[in-house]
Amino acid sequence: MPPHLPPGAAGAVRAAAAEPASGLDQAAPGAPVWRVDGDTVVLDRDGLPLARYTAGHGVPAVHAPRPHLHPVHTLAGALMTEASPVDHRHHYGFSVAIPEVNGTSFWGGRTFVRDVGPTLLPNHGQQVSAPVTLSSAVTGTLDDAVTWLDQHGDPLLSERRSIRGAVLPGSDGWSLRWTSDLVADHGDLTITSPGATGRPGAGYGGLFWRSSPSDETVVLSHGGEGESTAHGSRSPWVALAQRRGDSWTTLLLVQPGGPSPWFVRAATFPGAGPALAWDAPLTVEAGQTLRLDLTAVLLDRRLDLRAAGALAEEHSCVQ
Repeated sequence: MPPHLPPGAAGAVRAAAAEPASGLDQAAPGAPVWRVDGDTVVLDRDGLPLARYTAGHGVPAVHAPRPHLHPVHTLAGALMTEASPVDHRHHYGFSVAIPEVNGTSFWGGRTFVRDVGPTLLPNHGQQVSAPVTLSSAVTGTLDDAVTWLDQHGDPLLSERRSIRGAVLPGSDGWSLRWTSDLVADHGDLTITSPGATGRPGAGYGGLFWRSSPSDETVVLSHGGEGESTAHGSRSPWVALAQRRGDSWTTLLLVQPGGPSPWFVRAATFPGAGPALAWDAPLTVEAGQTLRLDLTAVLLDRRLDLRAAGALAEEHSCVQ
């Protein structure tokens, strides 16, 4: 049975009324601002949509429906995310996706079963978005209170989510910071992954960015160039430089504080994210909070190793 929505939770993403910005609190020219657009919320800059936040209604139950960002664009309009691609129908732009929390899949698709392999189980949960709150135009911040329901439709945990957009100095690109506090308010939580249950190198799960297709993808990290160098490493940052025709873009992902191992793909599909349970389960005790924090920097040019490292350093200590 697909997860059900608690009373009052059904419907589209809605924006709760925010305090209007005062004359001294207006957004600076060119600053990105969130606005309601039908049943979604869009981050705009001078009329150009940079990112769209959707509750995930209409996503099949087997894909573990969840609020996510898609599409996300560079300042020049290059598409930087993919949703429900043919190779992995359960990938949705930029989102929080975890293979298993207390046995419930919030990743979607098949679950890796030890000594059996990937198996389609009736264990898909759902993340339910509350009415989002749009803060003053100055900060360009979206806040959401998300309830995680298990496969039976019962609350498993709650999440405090914040997404903030900002244009880089000189308008060379823009940054998107996503923070999530996962609160174990219904008992202990055990977070796991295929990598923690017998599939080496498959410790994915957490904040995950599924990038759009390209003609060429070059992976960079603190250790050098290449997918194998970044994958599983604790580099403070990872960059995907992608060529589409004659044009290049770069997605730079930065972890503040002590970095988790990276799950990175480029040869089979482009995507990356820090792994919460790389090779062992992660436990969050009842009443405790797990913080997820990732900054994405989007550029309409190719970064080399040195430039990527320097830009990552600038974003590694953002408060």
